[in-house]
Amino acid sequence: MALDIYSHWYLDRGPEPTDAPGEAALPWTTANSVALQLPSMRLLDFSNAVEGRPLLVCAPYALHRAKIADFAPGHSLMEALQAAGIARLYLTDWRSATPEMRYFSIDTYLSDLNVAVDTIGPPVDLAGLCQGGWLALLYAARFPGKVRRLVLAGSPVDVSVPSELSKMVASLPQQSFEAMVRQGEGIVSGKHMLQIWSLPLSTLDVEAALQRQLDGKPEDARALLERFTRWNDETLDLPGTYYLEVTDWIFRQNRIAAGDAVALGCKIDLAAVKLPVFVLAAENDIVVPPDQAFATIELLGTPPAWLQRGIEPCGHLGLFMGCKALAGSWRRIARWLQSDLGEATAERSRISA
Repeated sequence: MALDIYSHWYLDRGPEPTDAPGEAALPWTTANSVALQLPSMRLLDFSNAVEGRPLLVCAPYALHRAKIADFAPGHSLMEALQAAGIARLYLTDWRSATPEMRYFSIDTYLSDLNVAVDTIGPPVDLAGLCQGGWLALLYAARFPGKVRRLVLAGSPVDVSVPSELSKMVASLPQQSFEAMVRQGEGIVSGKHMLQIWSLPLSTLDVEAALQRQLDGKPEDARALLERFTRWNDETLDLPGTYYLEVTDWIFRQNRIAAGDAVALGCKIDLAAVKLPVFVLAAENDIVVPPDQAFATIELLGTPPAWLQRGIEPCGHLGLFMGCKALAGSWRRIARWLQSDLGEATAERSRISA
Protein backbone atom coordinates (compact mmCIF):
# COMPACT_ATOMS: atom_id res chain seq x y z
CA MET A 1 0.00 0.00 0.00
CA ALA A 2 2.83 2.38 0.88
CA LEU A 3 4.50 1.63 -2.45
CA ASP A 4 1.25 2.34 -4.32
CA ILE A 5 0.95 5.71 -2.55
CA TYR A 6 4.58 6.53 -3.29
CA SER A 7 4.19 5.58 -6.95
CA HIS A 8 1.08 7.76 -7.23
CA TRP A 9 2.99 10.77 -5.84
CA TYR A 10 5.73 10.32 -8.41
CA LEU A 11 3.42 10.16 -11.44
CA ASP A 12 4.09 13.10 -13.79
CA ARG A 13 6.48 14.51 -11.22
CA GLY A 14 9.36 16.64 -12.41
CA PRO A 15 12.60 17.14 -10.50
CA GLU A 16 11.91 18.37 -6.99
CA PRO A 17 14.38 21.12 -6.02
CA THR A 18 16.20 20.95 -2.72
CA ASP A 19 17.40 24.03 -0.89
CA ALA A 20 15.76 26.13 -3.58
CA PRO A 21 17.33 29.58 -4.10
CA GLY A 22 15.37 32.29 -2.33
CA GLU A 23 13.50 29.81 -0.16
CA ALA A 24 13.43 31.06 3.42
CA ALA A 25 14.84 28.35 5.66
CA LEU A 26 14.04 28.15 9.34
CA PRO A 27 16.70 30.26 11.10
CA TRP A 28 19.06 28.75 13.62
CA THR A 29 18.44 29.52 17.28
CA THR A 30 22.07 29.63 18.43
CA ALA A 31 24.82 31.60 16.70
CA ASN A 32 27.20 29.42 14.69
CA SER A 33 29.62 29.49 11.80
CA VAL A 34 30.45 27.03 9.03
CA ALA A 35 33.72 25.28 9.86
CA LEU A 36 33.72 22.94 6.88
CA GLN A 37 31.63 22.20 3.80
CA LEU A 38 31.52 18.68 2.38
CA PRO A 39 29.25 17.11 -0.25
CA SER A 40 27.30 15.33 2.49
CA MET A 41 27.18 18.02 5.19
CA ARG A 42 28.17 21.34 6.64
CA LEU A 43 30.12 21.15 9.88
CA LEU A 44 28.70 23.91 12.08
CA ASP A 45 30.79 25.47 14.84
CA PHE A 46 28.85 26.60 17.93
CA SER A 47 32.01 27.14 20.01
CA ASN A 48 32.49 30.13 22.29
CA ALA A 49 36.14 29.35 23.06
CA VAL A 50 39.18 27.99 21.25
CA GLU A 51 40.31 25.76 24.11
CA GLY A 52 38.59 22.79 25.70
CA ARG A 53 37.47 19.28 24.89
CA PRO A 54 35.45 19.33 21.65
CA LEU A 55 31.97 17.81 21.48
CA LEU A 56 30.57 16.88 18.07
CA VAL A 57 26.81 16.31 17.98
CA CYS A 58 25.90 13.86 15.21
CA ALA A 59 22.39 14.72 14.06
CA PRO A 60 20.19 12.01 12.56
CA TYR A 61 20.28 11.72 8.79
CA ALA A 62 16.74 10.55 8.29
CA LEU A 63 13.85 12.85 7.39
CA HIS A 64 14.51 16.14 9.18
CA ARG A 65 17.22 18.73 9.34
CA ALA A 66 19.77 19.09 12.11
CA LYS A 67 17.76 21.93 13.65
CA ILE A 68 16.22 19.24 15.85
CA ALA A 69 19.31 20.01 17.97
CA ASP A 70 18.76 23.79 17.89
CA PHE A 71 14.99 24.11 17.66
CA ALA A 72 14.03 27.22 19.64
CA PRO A 73 15.13 29.27 22.66
CA GLY A 74 14.66 27.10 25.72
CA HIS A 75 14.31 24.07 23.46
CA SER A 76 17.78 23.94 21.96
CA LEU A 77 20.27 21.21 22.80
CA MET A 78 23.14 23.31 21.47
CA GLU A 79 22.06 26.23 23.66
CA ALA A 80 21.75 23.94 26.69
CA LEU A 81 25.19 22.39 26.14
CA GLN A 82 26.77 25.83 25.85
CA ALA A 83 25.07 26.95 29.07
CA ALA A 84 26.36 23.79 30.79
CA GLY A 85 29.94 24.73 30.02
CA ILE A 86 30.72 22.92 26.74
CA ALA A 87 32.97 25.56 25.17
CA ARG A 88 33.92 23.79 21.93
CA LEU A 89 30.76 22.54 20.28
CA TYR A 90 30.01 21.31 16.75
CA LEU A 91 27.06 19.87 14.81
CA THR A 92 26.70 17.84 11.62
CA ASP A 93 24.24 19.60 9.32
CA TRP A 94 23.48 16.89 6.76
CA ARG A 95 22.59 18.03 3.24
CA SER A 96 19.47 17.05 1.35
CA ALA A 97 20.40 14.60 -1.40
CA THR A 98 20.75 15.76 -4.99
CA PRO A 99 20.87 13.45 -8.04
CA GLU A 100 24.68 13.56 -7.87
CA MET A 101 24.48 12.08 -4.36
CA ARG A 102 22.25 9.10 -5.21
CA TYR A 103 25.08 6.58 -4.75
CA PHE A 104 26.23 7.95 -1.40
CA SER A 105 26.40 5.10 1.12
CA ILE A 106 26.82 4.64 4.87
CA ASP A 107 30.56 4.51 4.19
CA THR A 108 30.31 7.92 2.48
CA TYR A 109 28.87 9.46 5.62
CA LEU A 110 31.36 7.72 7.89
CA SER A 111 34.19 8.99 5.69
CA ASP A 112 32.93 12.57 5.78
CA LEU A 113 32.34 12.31 9.53
CA ASN A 114 35.99 11.30 9.80
CA VAL A 115 37.03 14.40 7.84
CA ALA A 116 34.94 16.52 10.22
CA VAL A 117 36.60 14.95 13.28
CA ASP A 118 40.05 15.51 11.77
CA THR A 119 39.11 19.14 11.12
CA ILE A 120 38.04 19.62 14.75
CA GLY A 121 41.09 17.76 16.03
CA PRO A 122 40.76 14.31 17.62
CA PRO A 123 40.04 12.92 20.06
CA VAL A 124 36.52 14.32 20.25
CA ASP A 125 33.50 13.56 22.37
CA LEU A 126 30.71 12.32 20.12
CA ALA A 127 26.97 12.55 20.82
CA GLY A 128 24.63 10.73 18.43
CA LEU A 129 20.96 11.68 18.31
CA CYS A 130 18.46 9.03 17.20
CA GLN A 131 19.82 7.54 13.95
CA GLY A 132 22.88 9.71 14.37
CA GLY A 133 23.59 7.35 17.27
CA TRP A 134 24.21 4.19 15.27
CA LEU A 135 26.38 6.23 12.87
CA ALA A 136 28.36 7.65 15.81
CA LEU A 137 28.74 4.16 17.31
CA LEU A 138 30.01 2.74 14.01
CA TYR A 139 32.48 5.61 13.79
CA ALA A 140 33.71 5.11 17.36
CA ALA A 141 34.18 1.40 16.69
CA ARG A 142 35.99 2.06 13.40
CA PHE A 143 38.22 4.85 14.77
CA PRO A 144 38.55 4.14 18.50
CA GLY A 145 41.52 6.46 18.95
CA LYS A 146 39.56 9.44 17.67
CA VAL A 147 36.65 9.31 20.14
CA ARG A 148 37.15 10.03 23.84
CA ARG A 149 33.58 9.55 25.10
CA LEU A 150 30.34 8.58 23.39
CA VAL A 151 26.74 9.63 24.04
CA LEU A 152 23.86 7.68 22.47
CA ALA A 153 20.51 9.48 22.85
CA GLY A 154 17.37 7.70 21.69
CA SER A 155 19.52 5.65 19.33
CA PRO A 156 18.38 2.45 17.56
CA VAL A 157 21.14 -0.15 17.45
CA ASP A 158 19.80 -3.59 18.46
CA VAL A 159 16.46 -3.87 16.67
CA SER A 160 15.96 -7.44 17.90
CA VAL A 161 14.27 -5.47 20.67
CA PRO A 162 11.34 -4.19 18.60
CA SER A 163 9.98 -0.68 18.21
CA GLU A 164 7.22 0.85 16.10
CA LEU A 165 9.88 2.01 13.64
CA SER A 166 11.57 -1.38 13.26
CA LYS A 167 8.20 -3.13 12.94
CA MET A 168 7.14 -0.70 10.21
CA VAL A 169 10.31 -1.41 8.23
CA ALA A 170 9.92 -5.17 8.70
CA SER A 171 6.33 -5.03 7.45
CA LEU A 172 7.46 -4.32 3.87
CA PRO A 173 9.68 -6.55 1.72
CA GLN A 174 13.03 -5.09 0.72
CA GLN A 175 11.88 -5.12 -2.91
CA SER A 176 9.37 -2.42 -2.01
CA PHE A 177 12.15 -0.13 -0.80
CA GLU A 178 14.13 -0.85 -3.96
CA ALA A 179 11.10 0.06 -6.06
CA MET A 180 10.74 3.35 -4.17
CA VAL A 181 14.34 4.21 -4.99
CA ARG A 182 13.79 3.40 -8.66
CA GLN A 183 10.65 5.55 -8.73
CA GLY A 184 12.68 8.47 -7.43
CA GLU A 185 15.54 7.85 -9.89
CA GLY A 186 17.94 7.09 -7.06
CA ILE A 187 16.62 9.67 -4.58
CA VAL A 188 14.09 9.11 -1.79
CA SER A 189 11.86 12.14 -1.24
CA GLY A 190 11.76 13.24 2.38
CA LYS A 191 8.38 14.94 1.99
CA HIS A 192 6.82 11.80 0.61
CA MET A 193 8.47 9.47 3.08
CA LEU A 194 7.28 11.67 5.93
CA GLN A 195 3.72 10.83 4.90
CA ILE A 196 4.38 7.10 4.53
CA TRP A 197 6.41 6.63 7.70
CA SER A 198 4.54 9.16 9.83
CA LEU A 199 4.40 7.83 13.40
CA PRO A 200 1.70 8.84 15.91
CA LEU A 201 4.07 11.04 17.88
CA SER A 202 3.69 14.49 16.40
CA THR A 203 0.88 16.19 18.30
CA LEU A 204 1.20 14.60 21.75
CA ASP A 205 4.99 14.41 21.75
CA VAL A 206 5.42 17.97 20.52
CA GLU A 207 2.93 19.41 22.98
CA ALA A 208 4.64 17.56 25.84
CA ALA A 209 8.11 18.68 24.72
CA LEU A 210 7.05 22.32 24.39
CA GLN A 211 4.58 22.43 27.28
CA ARG A 212 6.24 25.14 29.37
CA GLN A 213 6.06 27.62 26.51
CA LEU A 214 2.58 26.45 25.44
CA ASP A 215 1.33 27.28 28.93
CA GLY A 216 2.51 30.87 28.50
CA LYS A 217 1.12 33.63 26.32
CA PRO A 218 -1.16 32.37 23.49
CA GLU A 219 0.82 34.30 20.87
CA ASP A 220 4.07 32.70 22.06
CA ALA A 221 2.48 29.25 21.95
CA ARG A 222 1.26 29.84 18.39
CA ALA A 223 4.69 31.03 17.30
CA LEU A 224 6.34 27.96 18.79
CA LEU A 225 3.90 25.55 17.13
CA GLU A 226 4.31 27.40 13.83
CA ARG A 227 8.06 27.02 14.18
CA PHE A 228 7.63 23.31 14.75
CA THR A 229 5.44 23.05 11.64
CA ARG A 230 8.14 24.77 9.60
CA TRP A 231 10.82 22.44 11.01
CA ASN A 232 8.64 19.41 10.32
CA ASP A 233 8.10 20.56 6.73
CA GLU A 234 11.82 21.10 6.04
CA THR A 235 12.53 17.47 5.18
CA LEU A 236 15.68 15.96 3.73
CA ASP A 237 15.84 13.83 0.60
CA LEU A 238 18.02 10.75 1.02
CA PRO A 239 20.40 8.98 -1.38
CA GLY A 240 18.88 5.74 -2.56
CA THR A 241 21.99 3.67 -1.82
CA TYR A 242 22.19 4.96 1.77
CA TYR A 243 18.45 4.48 2.27
CA LEU A 244 18.54 0.85 1.11
CA GLU A 245 21.55 0.07 3.30
CA VAL A 246 19.87 1.56 6.37
CA THR A 247 16.52 -0.17 5.87
CA ASP A 248 18.08 -3.53 5.05
CA TRP A 249 21.35 -3.69 7.01
CA ILE A 250 20.34 -1.74 10.12
CA PHE A 251 16.60 -2.33 10.51
CA ARG A 252 16.06 -5.71 8.84
CA GLN A 253 19.30 -7.68 9.21
CA ASN A 254 20.34 -5.98 12.49
CA ARG A 255 23.96 -6.14 11.34
CA ILE A 256 25.45 -3.80 13.94
CA ALA A 257 24.12 -5.76 16.91
CA ALA A 258 24.78 -9.11 15.22
CA GLY A 259 28.44 -8.27 14.61
CA ASP A 260 28.05 -8.39 10.83
CA ALA A 261 28.50 -4.69 10.05
CA VAL A 262 31.45 -3.60 7.93
CA ALA A 263 32.51 0.06 8.13
CA LEU A 264 35.08 1.43 5.67
CA GLY A 265 36.49 -2.03 5.05
CA CYS A 266 36.64 -3.23 8.67
CA LYS A 267 34.26 -5.60 10.41
CA ILE A 268 32.77 -3.97 13.49
CA ASP A 269 32.87 -5.76 16.83
CA LEU A 270 30.98 -3.79 19.47
CA ALA A 271 32.63 -5.86 22.20
CA ALA A 272 35.87 -4.12 21.23
CA VAL A 273 34.32 -0.71 22.02
CA LYS A 274 35.75 0.05 25.46
CA LEU A 275 35.44 3.82 25.72
CA PRO A 276 33.15 5.57 28.26
CA VAL A 277 29.54 5.59 27.05
CA PHE A 278 26.39 7.38 28.22
CA VAL A 279 23.06 5.98 26.95
CA LEU A 280 19.98 8.20 27.22
CA ALA A 281 16.42 7.00 26.59
CA ALA A 282 12.90 8.45 26.71
CA GLU A 283 10.36 6.67 28.86
CA ASN A 284 7.49 7.11 26.37
CA ASP A 285 9.48 6.71 23.16
CA ILE A 286 7.69 4.64 20.51
CA VAL A 287 10.51 5.20 17.99
CA VAL A 288 13.34 3.89 20.19
CA PRO A 289 11.81 2.50 23.40
CA PRO A 290 14.01 2.31 26.51
CA ASP A 291 14.52 -1.46 26.26
CA GLN A 292 15.91 -1.04 22.75
CA ALA A 293 18.07 1.94 23.67
CA PHE A 294 19.58 0.23 26.72
CA ALA A 295 20.10 -3.10 24.88
CA THR A 296 23.14 -1.47 23.27
CA ILE A 297 24.93 -1.47 26.62
CA GLU A 298 25.03 -5.27 26.69
CA LEU A 299 26.84 -5.35 23.35
CA LEU A 300 29.73 -3.09 24.35
CA GLY A 301 33.06 -3.96 25.93
CA THR A 302 33.01 -0.79 28.05
CA PRO A 303 33.85 -1.49 31.72
CA PRO A 304 30.76 -1.09 33.96
CA ALA A 305 32.38 1.81 35.84
CA TRP A 306 32.58 3.74 32.57
CA LEU A 307 28.92 3.21 31.64
CA GLN A 308 26.20 5.73 32.39
CA ARG A 309 22.52 5.59 31.61
CA GLY A 310 19.66 8.03 31.97
CA ILE A 311 15.95 8.08 31.24
CA GLU A 312 13.61 11.01 30.80
CA PRO A 313 9.78 10.95 31.29
CA CYS A 314 9.07 12.14 27.75
CA GLY A 315 8.61 10.99 24.17
CA HIS A 316 11.11 10.81 21.34
CA LEU A 317 11.18 14.48 20.36
CA GLY A 318 11.14 15.59 23.99
CA LEU A 319 14.52 13.91 24.41
CA PHE A 320 16.13 16.47 22.07
CA MET A 321 13.98 19.59 22.43
CA GLY A 322 12.06 19.22 25.69
CA CYS A 323 13.08 21.79 28.29
CA LYS A 324 12.92 19.20 31.10
CA ALA A 325 15.28 16.80 29.33
CA LEU A 326 17.65 19.62 28.42
CA ALA A 327 17.77 20.89 32.00
CA GLY A 328 17.95 17.38 33.45
CA SER A 329 19.74 14.56 31.66
CA TRP A 330 21.62 16.74 29.18
CA ARG A 331 23.03 18.88 31.97
CA ARG A 332 24.13 15.67 33.66
CA ILE A 333 25.70 14.52 30.38
CA ALA A 334 27.59 17.82 30.10
CA ARG A 335 28.97 17.35 33.64
CA TRP A 336 29.96 13.78 32.79
CA LEU A 337 31.78 14.92 29.65
CA GLN A 338 33.71 17.51 31.65
CA SER A 339 34.55 15.26 34.60
CA ASP A 340 37.31 12.72 34.96
CA LEU A 341 36.32 9.07 35.14
CA GLY A 342 36.68 8.97 38.91
CA GLU A 343 34.19 11.79 39.30
CA ALA A 344 31.85 10.21 36.77
CA THR A 345 31.92 6.91 38.64
CA ALA A 346 31.26 8.63 41.95
CA GLU A 347 28.30 10.48 40.48
CA ARG A 348 26.90 7.21 39.11
CA SER A 349 27.16 5.58 42.55
CA ARG A 350 25.48 8.56 44.22
CA ILE A 351 22.56 8.56 41.76
CA SER A 352 22.13 4.77 42.06
CA ALA A 353 22.03 5.08 45.83
